[in-house]
Amino acid sequence: MGDHGAVRSPWTAPTAAGPVRGTVSVPGSKSVTNRALLLAALSGGEASVTGAPATRDTALMVGALRALGVPVTVDGEHVAFGAHDGLSGGAVDCGLAGTVMRFVPPAAALATGPVSFDGDPRARERPMATVLDALRALGARIVGDGLPFVLHGTGGLGGGDVVIDASASSQFVSGLLLSGARYDKGVTVHHDGEPVPSQPHIEMTVAMLREAGVVVDDGTADTWHVQPGPVAARDWTVEPDLSNASVFLAAAALTAGRVTVAGWPAGSTQPGAEILAVLREAGCTVEAGADGMTVQGPDRLLGVDVDLHDASELTPTVAALAALATTPSRIRGVAHIRGHETDRIAALATELTGLGGDVTETADGLEIRPARLHGGPWGAYADHRMATAGALVGLVVPGVEIDDVGCTDKTIPDFPGRWTALLG
Repeated sequence: MGDHGAVRSPWTAPTAAGPVRGTVSVPGSKSVTNRALLLAALSGGEASVTGAPATRDTALMVGALRALGVPVTVDGEHVAFGAHDGLSGGAVDCGLAGTVMRFVPPAAALATGPVSFDGDPRARERPMATVLDALRALGARIVGDGLPFVLHGTGGLGGGDVVIDASASSQFVSGLLLSGARYDKGVTVHHDGEPVPSQPHIEMTVAMLREAGVVVDDGTADTWHVQPGPVAARDWTVEPDLSNASVFLAAAALTAGRVTVAGWPAGSTQPGAEILAVLREAGCTVEAGADGMTVQGPDRLLGVDVDLHDASELTPTVAALAALATTPSRIRGVAHIRGHETDRIAALATELTGLGGDVTETADGLEIRPARLHGGPWGAYADHRMATAGALVGLVVPGVEIDDVGCTDKTIPDFPGRWTALLG
């Protein structure tokens, strides 16, 4: 998936000569894919995942499952699983994938033998203690409090009740729920703390567990109960990643263009679907049709005042739109994204200000006022969504040079090629 430590020359983001028009197909959802891959592995049977994007996060999850002894074959966007008798010890590379870091340890607690975990240097800084402490409370033996650590699997886990503070990431809840059915007593997760961010991601986890025949009770606020039992071996199909799609729709918004994303699902638990409401507030026309979801950009892009607590991954895209809008904007409710691939609030403020933007960091977001932007370097911070935000700014502002566009491989294979093709 490329050497992420290599020195590479900056990529000058292409500038649109006029309104951007076109139809794009985006890769499958990373969030759905890595949940489906894990559930397929936990089924122990012959299962498959179709539409898995050929991205680094997918490869890291497949690699982690292979490290645990699961027979997995990848053919393009189709991943096939062979039957197996359970998980074994091994070495897991998390890379910079939050889903691998937070979803695989609860599964590794079912393995026979030691499982070691490590990842990219930045991954070692991401919060992990919530998961490890929860697994200890449920009966696992773990040496270490963050990456790298070793989990000493004994072939099963007692499970039961656990109280966690998941205010830093919804992945802490999802990770425990995904493997909970395989614990002797199942699992009941109680959240105690500030509201859990990205709640739709937990709803996605619950919906997919139910599709796999697992009984989940989420009827009480901040409490999720997974009954013990089998995980059905089934064939999963992955819908397009709507957070990635949002970047292409935003191109229409910025250039008074018209862009259609093919295959947009009619109903989705993906938080990325919230981009449609944001684009409407910014003055766009949004319409669903037989060929997909279409956005027509306005002649005058308006600023927005939005709470992105449940769809925080959209923050870089919305910030790029806001920096080029004709009226002020405010992004609220996203304090937790300081712990994402990078501190996204600080990074966006730094990079937009560096190009002449008028941006103020707040405790839980950004205030962005209209300003005349100019070209210059744009830091991606090894963060795929920071890189695509730079590409959006570069649509309108000539000479934006992104230092590491290759990090978009995390979720969008060949983003520069797709982007240039859309500009045609």
